[in-house]
Amino acid sequence: MALPVVVPVGKKTADELRERMVAEIPTMRVGVSTDAGAHYGPVVTAQHKARVEGWIEQGVKDGAELVVDGRGFSLQGHEKGYFIGPSLFDHVTPEMESYKEEIFGPVLQIVRAASFEEALSLPSKHQYGNGVAIFTQNGRAARDFAARVNVGMVGINVPIPVPVAYHTFGGWKRSAFGDTNQHGMEGVKFWTKVKTITARWPDSELEHADSSFVIPTMG
Repeated sequence: MALPVVVPVGKKTADELRERMVAEIPTMRVGVSTDAGAHYGPVVTAQHKARVEGWIEQGVKDGAELVVDGRGFSLQGHEKGYFIGPSLFDHVTPEMESYKEEIFGPVLQIVRAASFEEALSLPSKHQYGNGVAIFTQNGRAARDFAARVNVGMVGINVPIPVPVAYHTFGGWKRSAFGDTNQHGMEGVKFWTKVKTITARWPDSELEHADSSFVIPTMG
């Protein structure tokens, strides 16, 4: 699970975050699945690689700033692999197609917000509502965000909202499938066949003789 969009509040925060990410991206290691030191591996198929690269091209056409372009990445010894280098967009807006859809690749998009309320409204209005996280030292802002955001899983200073499997995993809106979530007790309930038994044992033969075929609701 990964968060494909980051929403810094205020120009100063956005500029500093971008600077730090640009400096960090060259240190990321792309490798095969057996490489324990790799941060991530290839995408699953050639078609999926083409799809992710198509979304990068779409972002450029829509006017987003492509700060780091991961297209054309090649891993030595695995030149035919479905690898894509880390990619970073800045100045993405909610009207852009790459923001509206899920890219499912190593592409991070920066959507700048001028205020807390604007940042809160972005995931709340999005068609998908799987997971969201807020990073802050302000407890009041964190509680307000968690209570009001229209998303199924919320992390506070945690990048992945559900880090352990015994918590329920599932989103809202178009990120929801079926009528229950996965993992945790919700997952157990999904695989549980419910049996309901209603019983009544009369205290005496007289009571037994007077019994009627009426469901007892009280006493």
